Amino acid sequence: MTRRLAQVAQKVGVSEATVSRVLNGKPGVSDATRQAVLTALDVLGYERPTQLRGVRARLVGMVMPELQNPIFPALAEVVGGALVQLGFTPVLCTRSAGGLTEAEYVTMLLDQQVSGVVFCGGLTPEEHAALLERRVPVVLLNAAVDLPGFPHVSTDDAAAVQQAYAHLTSLGHRRIGLMVGPADHTPSRRKAAAFTALTATDGRGHHPIGHALFSFEGGQAVAGDLITAGVTALICGSDVLALGAVRAARRKGLTVPGDFSVVGYDDSAFMNYADPPLTTLRQPIEAMSRAAVTLLANQISGNNPTPKELLHEPELVVRSSTAPPPAAGERS
Repeated sequence: MTRRLAQVAQKVGVSEATVSRVLNGKPGVSDATRQAVLTALDVLGYERPTQLRGVRARLVGMVMPELQNPIFPALAEVVGGALVQLGFTPVLCTRSAGGLTEAEYVTMLLDQQVSGVVFCGGLTPEEHAALLERRVPVVLLNAAVDLPGFPHVSTDDAAAVQQAYAHLTSLGHRRIGLMVGPADHTPSRRKAAAFTALTATDGRGHHPIGHALFSFEGGQAVAGDLITAGVTALICGSDVLALGAVRAARRKGLTVPGDFSVVGYDDSAFMNYADPPLTTLRQPIEAMSRAAVTLLANQISGNNPTPKELLHEPELVVRSSTAPPPAAGERS
């Protein structure tokens, strides 16, 4: 019992005494806190007291495109925790081989009469129309698509590219490339547009753009082509792509960062322990996730926000995967 009280209290951010009052049906606890404690019991797998079993938790879907990229579990953890604190029960939905598609998850969530949905993946026009028609509160968090009618919370992709490019040019690189995800992926498209605008008139040399699948192997394959094209530095659309680029450089006999510099994006878990530790652009996961939950909670309570986009500034974290380019003639 003591362990249960401690775990629930930590999850909700209240005292064990408050949890005890809720479980024993005693007064002196706000409705929001009472609901948050009950939701935490559900999330942690504890059985509710008999007298409280008729109180149904409010469900909120969290739709993620995958969990192999560390950025998505990080988002899910913060979003889920913030939802629990507000008295909602998060339901994680993610695509997997042989599992449900995002469209099927949308149908399932609508059938469950969820209170709202946070989308980190994509939406087809049909899913978009169904959610708008049912007036389900929705927030897009770093989503792969840009659809009207829903508020967005995103990292400023243009600012990210500008920071990475300024860092590499300050080191002396003139042949800088960009590697991002598929061309129809909204954050990738925005990075490519910003990179094109930035390099159009700088007179610094060749600046190719490559599109890759968001995987280590995809990054390795496309980075190999960009290295062959002559770039000495590469800005990547994710840390996973960046790790693939490091492997590609080494397969070509190059050292990182002596011969070739790499900048990642996300600052996902353990990038400080990569070989070499990865220079990357840190997404403000905590601030973005909590902003998304606040927007969603406001919609659920009837305060519909203007469906605009909140852009959060990334932070360049300089580690050991970037350095000045090799002297002229040192790389063939």
